[in-house]
Amino acid sequence: MWRLAVMFLLGLAAPALGAESAPHRSPRATATLATDVAAVAPGTGFQAGLRLRLEPGWHSYWRNAGDAGAPTEIALTLPDGATHGPIAWPAPWRIPYGPLVNYGYRNEVLLPIAVQVPASARPGEAFRIEAEASWLVCAELCIPEEGRFVIELPVADRAVPAPVEAPLFEATAARIPRPAPWTVQAGMTGATASLALAGPGLSPEIVREASFFPFEPGVIETTAPQSLAWRDGSLVLGLRLAEGARPQALAGTVTLRDAGGQRASFDVSGPVTGPALAAPVIPFATAILFALLGGLILNLMPCVFPVLAMKAMALARLSGEARREVRIHAASYTAGVMATFAAIGGALIALREGGEAAGWGFQFTNPAFVAGMAWLMLAVALNLLGVFWVRPVGAGHGLAARGGHAGAFFTGALAVLLATPCTAPFMAAALGAALAMPAEQAVAVFLALGLGLAAPYALLGVVPSLTRLLPRPGPWMERLRQALAFPMLAAAAWLVWVLAQLAGPDGVMIALAGAVVLAIGLWALGWAQRADAGRRVTLGRAAAGLALLGAVALLPQLTTAPASAADAGPGAEPWSAARVAQLRAEGRPVFVNATAAWCITCQVNERIALRGAAVQDAFAARNVAYLKADWTRGDPAIGALLREHGREGVPLYLYWAPGAAAPIVLPQLLTEGIVTEALGL
Repeated sequence: MWRLAVMFLLGLAAPALGAESAPHRSPRATATLATDVAAVAPGTGFQAGLRLRLEPGWHSYWRNAGDAGAPTEIALTLPDGATHGPIAWPAPWRIPYGPLVNYGYRNEVLLPIAVQVPASARPGEAFRIEAEASWLVCAELCIPEEGRFVIELPVADRAVPAPVEAPLFEATAARIPRPAPWTVQAGMTGATASLALAGPGLSPEIVREASFFPFEPGVIETTAPQSLAWRDGSLVLGLRLAEGARPQALAGTVTLRDAGGQRASFDVSGPVTGPALAAPVIPFATAILFALLGGLILNLMPCVFPVLAMKAMALARLSGEARREVRIHAASYTAGVMATFAAIGGALIALREGGEAAGWGFQFTNPAFVAGMAWLMLAVALNLLGVFWVRPVGAGHGLAARGGHAGAFFTGALAVLLATPCTAPFMAAALGAALAMPAEQAVAVFLALGLGLAAPYALLGVVPSLTRLLPRPGPWMERLRQALAFPMLAAAAWLVWVLAQLAGPDGVMIALAGAVVLAIGLWALGWAQRADAGRRVTLGRAAAGLALLGAVALLPQLTTAPASAADAGPGAEPWSAARVAQLRAEGRPVFVNATAAWCITCQVNERIALRGAAVQDAFAARNVAYLKADWTRGDPAIGALLREHGREGVPLYLYWAPGAAAPIVLPQLLTEGIVTEALGL
């Protein structure tokens, strides 16, 4: 009976017993040690925790503080036989702090720890809890604080909930992440990562926002936006990795917010098992349509101008031919275009699945490829000038210079290789969607792009009578053939300029030396072709073969020169995600130009729009920070920036107005008016 009386009295006295220590006060925060019980029982568990009540404008930190700060630490001292667990961290919030983003808490937070009372505890004894804690609080400056706290709870036959503090622990429990009940898949491609969640209860109708907080610092760029998308029923979060980060797994807390604003949090962990996933920005059918239109417009872009020489000669030669011959030539050219697009698309997909951050025009980031293309353009020009030939002359170089159907096929292949430095309208959306689709759909989009590029020529196969509109072959063709050599020489000169940006002066010297060797060999081949037979033919062909081998032997010596701040050019500074975040935090408008030396569209836009007096005056009047993201060398961080905005190649133009949460994405073809209108002028 006496025990029942004691328990009755304890129950009545619980509010007076108290379950919260004396406070540690500062002008920034009030800290106490609290428990969810007013009395403990032998062999049972309860919750103890540090309660921080923060003054307005101040915040404390999560287990991973983000870009700066330090997590709260709590050390408990308990009676003999008692044990405790780690801090159960409530889900954090993103806290922007200048150019940084921290993870932590504002207003009030309770950090609970599970405590187990030993079975040997005896009713009537006191259960003493001592805690030494340290925490960092920050506003405009950061101040470390610490305190020592003591609570003594009576031991009774049954635990008695603390009437004031227990509801606080219950509310905190709802904010502590639960183990995720879904399949978790992590992927990584260059500086981009993805986290995919699949399972019941996840759908676009339910989940409106999602955020990932890694357990460890230095895993992701905290300032980078996290894109939310849906792919095959899975929630996909797009992340940007921190510089130098190559995690084997992604582990952390994911917070989800529904349409009603309710927030739920889950702990997730998934090993990195493949490339980063991305969500198609447009449906498959739309991507096919955009690819067709983009390929068609690509015929009008400056990248394809050099190959128009070969196409013009081939078209003129078809005038008056039989319908069957016209159809076969058109089909061969179309097949060459589409086969090359399929090969480029397949290579892109394979590289992406292998973890490379490759995008449209990726081959032009390789100095050896650029030098090889420059030599190819030189060879085409020498062929058109009559230095050498493979009869009949004028359909291209090498295999493309052969007459007939093989010549048409390889002319189409060469057209595609020359087209890759350009991006036409509609292409960006189509390519961005393609590389986020399954492989078979992605290849279909690339084939549609090829069909669009080949469409004008393929039309002759459908309507051969159109060749009657072409002028008849005659002596004028010889003069035109020689005149068309000069666009090829211009293309070779441009490629050497691109190589200068990639490999520096040494790379230019190697390319020019290879060009001289190749020219000597092709001249020798032409000298041999002017002989009917005999030793001269053999010597000429041997000299041409040796020259080609000599030029190819120079390619391994080409290496990419390191980038420098001067590469950004006058009036611009090099792009970085951190610099963008810093400028935006300062309230400055920011214009980002994602470009490459080998991108002709980019260079034209710079000269006719971005360097124009109206745009430069507008930048100065608005104090716009102009950042150049130079993708000439294939920088993975810039590749991640492109994919973040649904692009797989340059150009990309972004403008952040002061205080804007998201940038304005400008068209790929610029005028001064388009830029000044985006600036609000």
